[in-house]
Amino acid sequence: MTPALAIESLSVGYAAPGGRVQALRDVSLSVAKGEVLGIMGESGCGKSTLAAAMMNLLPSAAQVTGGAVRLNGTDLLTLPRDEMRRLRGRAIAMVFQDPMTAFNPVLTIGQQLRDFTGADNAAIAAKLALVGIPDATRALSRYPHELSGGMRQRVAIAAALVVQPQVLIADEPTTALDVTMEAQILHLFRDLRRDFDGAIVIVTHHLGVIAELCDRVAVMYAGEVVETGPVDAIFHDARHPYTRALLSCDPAVVDPGTGRLPAIGGRIPDLANLPPGCAFAPRCAVAMPACAMPVPRRLPAPGRTVLCHRDAGAEQGAAAPSRPPLPLGEGPLRSRTKPRTGVPMTPVLDIRDLSVDLPATGFLSRTRLPILCGVSLSVAAGESVALVGESGSGKTTLARAVMGLQATSGGTIALDGQVVQGRAGHARLRRQAAMMFQDATASLSPRLTVGYLVTEPLRVHGQTVTEATARDLLAMVGLPPAMASRYPHELSGGQARRVGVARALALRPRLVIADEPTAGLDVSVQAEVLNLMSDLRQDMGLAYLIITHNLALVRHVADRVVVLYLGRVIEEGPTAQVFARPAHPYTASLIAAEPKPDPRRRRTNLAIRGEVPSILRRPPGCEFHTRCPLAEALCRHTAPALAALGEGRRARCHFTMQQQGENHALEH
Repeated sequence: MTPALAIESLSVGYAAPGGRVQALRDVSLSVAKGEVLGIMGESGCGKSTLAAAMMNLLPSAAQVTGGAVRLNGTDLLTLPRDEMRRLRGRAIAMVFQDPMTAFNPVLTIGQQLRDFTGADNAAIAAKLALVGIPDATRALSRYPHELSGGMRQRVAIAAALVVQPQVLIADEPTTALDVTMEAQILHLFRDLRRDFDGAIVIVTHHLGVIAELCDRVAVMYAGEVVETGPVDAIFHDARHPYTRALLSCDPAVVDPGTGRLPAIGGRIPDLANLPPGCAFAPRCAVAMPACAMPVPRRLPAPGRTVLCHRDAGAEQGAAAPSRPPLPLGEGPLRSRTKPRTGVPMTPVLDIRDLSVDLPATGFLSRTRLPILCGVSLSVAAGESVALVGESGSGKTTLARAVMGLQATSGGTIALDGQVVQGRAGHARLRRQAAMMFQDATASLSPRLTVGYLVTEPLRVHGQTVTEATARDLLAMVGLPPAMASRYPHELSGGQARRVGVARALALRPRLVIADEPTAGLDVSVQAEVLNLMSDLRQDMGLAYLIITHNLALVRHVADRVVVLYLGRVIEEGPTAQVFARPAHPYTASLIAAEPKPDPRRRRTNLAIRGEVPSILRRPPGCEFHTRCPLAEALCRHTAPALAALGEGRRARCHFTMQQQGENHALEH
C-alpha cells in the first residue's frame, strides 16, 4: 500500500560534551492509510526523538544528518516553519503522553479546542461524543482540572481528530491510567479505526498496548530499528535477540512462582560512543565475533526486517540455533519469600477502621466528604501487601494518612503495636517508615547531588553522614560510587528509581510504602527494580505496602492484595487465590481489564464500563452496583458487609460465594 507517512534513512544527532550523540541512525519505517504501527523499545532507544521528527518538533539542538520524513510524498523536515505550522495538527496530529500538561489550565476545553482547530462547538461536541465524553456540549465549558485522567486523555484524542488528520501519533496514550481506563482508551482507539480514515502510530513501552492495537511493530534499540514485522510475528516468532529478551521481561508472561523477573543485563550503550558492529552485542547472551562487524539488514519474510548477524547466519546454514536463549540479566534467581498465611504475626503496620473526611469545595464548603470509610489492613515484617483500585479509590489518601501527611477523622494507625498519636508518634513513624514516590525524578531536588539526596534523611534526623555513607547506600541498590556526584537530570528512569529506593532505606525503616514503584519504566528496568525490592525485602525483613495499577506486578511482588473502591475495602486475600478466584465482581473486572501481551488474546468487549462515581454522589446500596454487570435489586438499596470467607479472605458482596462461580463470564 502507498504509505501515508514514510521515514527514509533518517539520522538525527545532538551535540554533546562527550561527542555527537546519535539519537537516530538510518531509521526507515512507513505506515499506510488505515494501518496502526507500534513502536516499542527501552527508554533511551530513540522512540520520542522519532515521534518528534515525525511532527518536525525536534529541539533546536538536534541536527538532521540524513534522510527524510515524507507525508504523502512531501518531506516535512524541509518545509518552511509557517507551512509546517499549518500542517501540524491538521494533516498530522499528536496525542501527548501527559494529557494534563497538554492543556492550558486557565482556559475551558471548548475554548482550547476552538483555538486549536478552528472548528465550531457543534463539530467539537460531535468528536467529544465520539470518544465517549458524556454530555459533550456541557463538557465544552469545563476546565481541564474538572476532568478525570481518562476523560482528559479522551479530550486530547478528540482534539487530534477534529480536523481529520491523515496521520495520528499517540505517545504513551495509556501511561498513568488505571487498568479500567486503559482498557477503555484501548477500545476507543480500536473503535476509531472504523471512523478514522488515516494512519495511526502508537509509541509505547507497554507491550500489552502494542498487542491490543497494532497491525505492525517496529522494535528500536540504541537509535536503530532492529526488527519490524506483523504484530503476531513479532510476539510469536521474534527473530532478534533483543526483541525476544524484551518480550520475556513482561511480568504478564512470567510465572509468578519464580519469585524474580528476567531482566536484560547491562544498559543501552552511550550513543556518543557506540560499540562497533551490533549495538546490542555487549548485552546479548548469544553474541559472536561477527557481531563486531557492520550488521546486515535481512528480509526473512514479506513485511519483515531483522538487523542481526546471527539471524543472517541461520539462513546460511550456521550452527547457531534459530531461536537462541534469552539473556536474563545478572545474578542468581532467589526463591520467593513464602506468603504469611499460616502463623499469626505481630504486624509492623496495623490499620483499624481508618476514616478520612475532607471538606467539599465551592458552595458545599461546610460539607465533609468521606474519602476513606473504615479501612482496616495490616502488613507483617517481610510481607508485601498490594493496594489496588482505580484512580479515586483512596489509595494515595491512605498512604498519606499513614505517613502523617493527611489528618484522619477516625480509626487508628499502629506501628509495631504502638498506636501513632501526636507529634512524637508521627516523628517515630517517620523514622521507621519511608515512602517511595510515584515520579522518582520529580521527587529529587534538581539542585542537589545524588550523594546528598540519599543521605538527606540521615541529616534530617541528626545522624552522622560521611562520604562512605552515600557509597554504601548506592552500593545497596546496585549503583556505582561515581553516581554520588551526579544530579537528577543526569540519571535514567531506572537510576532515578534506584536513588529513590536508596533514600527510602537510608534510615533502615521497618515499613516502606511504594507508590507506583514502576510507573513510566520500560519492562526491563521495571524487572530490575522489582527484583531489587524483592532482594531487599528478604535481606532486611522489610514490610512493603505497594500502591499500584499494574496487576501483573501485583502477581509477582505481593503476598496479599487489598482492593479499594470508593474508599472501602471490598476484597482482601492471598494474591494467588484472589487472582485465581476473585470473590467480588469488581476485582474480577479489574483482572479481566488487564491487557494481555499477546495479539491472539485481544479482548472483544470491556469488562467494566464508566468511571468511579463521584464521592459527592455515592450510589446507594452497594456502591459498585451502577457498573456491576451482575447487580440485582438487593444491590441497589442494601449495602453489603465485609464478610470473612476463610483462609484470610474477605469480600464485600451480597452474592460472594455464588459470584466465584460466575466470574469467568467477565473474562471474555
